[in-house]
Amino acid sequence: MKSKILHVCNTDKFIPSFISFVEEYMGLDEHLFFLIGDHQQHPVRQTQSVEKIPQGALSHFLGYMRLAFYMHRAERIILHGLSKKKIEKLLFFMPWVLKKCYWLIWGSDLYLYKTARHKKGWKKREFFRRPVIKKMGHLVTYVEGDVALARQWYGAEGIYHECLIYPSNLYKAYKLEEKAEGRINIQVGNSSDTANNHADAFDKIAPYKENDIHLYVPLSYGNAKNAVKVQQEGKVIFGKKVTALRDFLPLQEYYRILASIDIAVFNHKRQQAMGNIITLLGMGKTVYLREGVAHKELFDRLEIACFDVENFSLELLSAEEREKNVARVREVFSQERLINQLRDIFGR
Repeated sequence: MKSKILHVCNTDKFIPSFISFVEEYMGLDEHLFFLIGDHQQHPVRQTQSVEKIPQGALSHFLGYMRLAFYMHRAERIILHGLSKKKIEKLLFFMPWVLKKCYWLIWGSDLYLYKTARHKKGWKKREFFRRPVIKKMGHLVTYVEGDVALARQWYGAEGIYHECLIYPSNLYKAYKLEEKAEGRINIQVGNSSDTANNHADAFDKIAPYKENDIHLYVPLSYGNAKNAVKVQQEGKVIFGKKVTALRDFLPLQEYYRILASIDIAVFNHKRQQAMGNIITLLGMGKTVYLREGVAHKELFDRLEIACFDVENFSLELLSAEEREKNVARVREVFSQERLINQLRDIFGR
């Protein structure tokens, strides 16, 4: 392995654009992206800087052996999330590499502490995760509340690096079309993951079902069984006033839908859906979040106006509030900041 910076990645929707971003603004000469998972759903262009573990038991075994070798050789290890059991165990048995590991906290990986507690094997998994997270050298996120939770739950000792992490979290200059007065479009959640708490969100919106509203519910990824359930629940309450987005859409088409939204309701009990939220706030949309969650606290600290889902109404942000939100999102979630933050993490 000649590369000095090793990226350990789940093949997720964030990764292809991240690799392209690093290539465009920093170059890939010193990077190796080691990809694990389904390479068909989120394809990444094959280059000398990309290695994929093929499907199959033997290929996986040999792939992880190579990964262990790469970890020893790398100057820095960038962990894109920490949700693979094999990665957790690999790090557990090689604690000497943890000091050069940079954990890009996704949210769901951290919150396994709570969300997986009821599942079989949770205690066994925590046996491996706890010392790994405790001794992780570096914690990377832009949601400082997640770092506080990592320290509280796992005694994490790592250095905190503020970083926007992925291009999906950046402000997007999108020209909005003039929208006729009348119907209010409401987005509910960002996926079919049960963490969206769709049923409770529907209950909060239900008192306004006779108003001129229309709900858009993204359900294209997450829990397929729950997607069917949520779609049925929405139809029962709102009838033809709900559209379930079941298929993956091209990014520009999805942005076009976001641009048509007036109000967005994210009823998560943990940090989630940040790409959607930042994009909507940068478009001047009215966003409802739960109080007490890390990302609501982040926006409060940044003086970006969001509202409490417990006080849901059809009232929109004032023109002054919209302008202030857009300006703050443009300033805080800028491309230039991300480039500088990544250079700091990469040591370049």
